[in-house]
Amino acid sequence: MSEIYRLAEQKDAEQLLDVTYRAYQLIRELGLHWPAATADLALIEDNIATNECYVLEVGGTIVATITLSKEEEVKKLSPLPFIKWFAAHPDYSNRGYGGKLLDWVEENIILGQLGSPEVTLATAKKHPWLVQMYERRGYKRFLELDPQNGDGIMYLLKKTLADKPQFIQRG
Repeated sequence: MSEIYRLAEQKDAEQLLDVTYRAYQLIRELGLHWPAATADLALIEDNIATNECYVLEVGGTIVATITLSKEEEVKKLSPLPFIKWFAAHPDYSNRGYGGKLLDWVEENIILGQLGSPEVTLATAKKHPWLVQMYERRGYKRFLELDPQNGDGIMYLLKKTLADKPQFIQRG
């Protein structure tokens, strides 16, 4: 089946709500206050309109989604591109779709279009496997904070992407 990487459209909102809600089940069980974990259709539609929400579609089904934030609040933490709302459809787990979409966004959007050699994201210390997953993918912790909302310690992680080729002008 063909894999299609693209920006989400408003017509995708209901399917994105289903993917996100199901993927964030553990986040709700851990009692984390992440907007994506309890999003309703209006919040999903707002995310699509306000940010750059990307999807990986396989056979007409959205199997993974990731958002590149455009929100000013995030820029106070780091001026670098910020990834959020990363989710893979549980029915398609262990097929690498989430990782493929993350790689595509890092290479084609963050490095390729934005020209940023680095990217950031945040995750909770108390999540049983997310910190380790991101670290295996090359992300490194650079800031620890407590949002004072009951989530406990949150880590900001940063990844250095491959440098774009530099052209040297010789005179």
